[in-house]
Amino acid sequence: MMHPILNKTFAVMALTLITATASFAQAQQENVGANANINTPDGLVKYVVEDVMSIIKSDKAIQSGDFRKINALVDQKILPYSDFQKTTRLAMGRNWPKATPAQQALITQEFKTLLIRIYGGALAQVKDQKIQYKPLRASADDTDVIVRTAVVGKGEPIQLDYRLEKTGNTWRVYDINILGAWLIESYRNQFNDQVSKGGIDGLIQFLQQRNNSLANAR
Repeated sequence: MMHPILNKTFAVMALTLITATASFAQAQQENVGANANINTPDGLVKYVVEDVMSIIKSDKAIQSGDFRKINALVDQKILPYSDFQKTTRLAMGRNWPKATPAQQALITQEFKTLLIRIYGGALAQVKDQKIQYKPLRASADDTDVIVRTAVVGKGEPIQLDYRLEKTGNTWRVYDINILGAWLIESYRNQFNDQVSKGGIDGLIQFLQQRNNSLANAR
């Protein structure tokens, strides 16, 4: 199970992939923002963090876990810099080619919705944690890199890393590592298990039922 402080991470991907960091980021990011270079992987992460952070801090509905507002935030501010279809494809592994294009699109949407419903409500719990960015270790011609960060608050720093891929001139986040556990790996076994039990439609039904259950629980 993920560390409770980072429960919101998966609205990302993505939340599902930047939301948690945006929530934790604080004023130590003096060199981030308008001057951030989104053409570099670490610059992109910092830019999105500050942009999303400013919205969260000013929106009480998001802080209280309003699904509609959180979903809109993810769609508008996070997904343009994420490759959530790749996240879903890798999480499904060998089962992805078994799904039709329509099924793939539906699974991707349901997976994103699931992550937002599970972790979005934790935004209000964020207090005074800060983010430390570690030096980027990558060559100029690398197209798949990891941006390493740490969440600093009470207790030991918490590892929070981002994996990004470059397509053309654009970097996009597609995986997150929390305390040594990558998002894609964490969900792959669940997805494989559901497909083995009920096929692709069984996985879709599982995701839809889980989303309906979480929606009704609010």
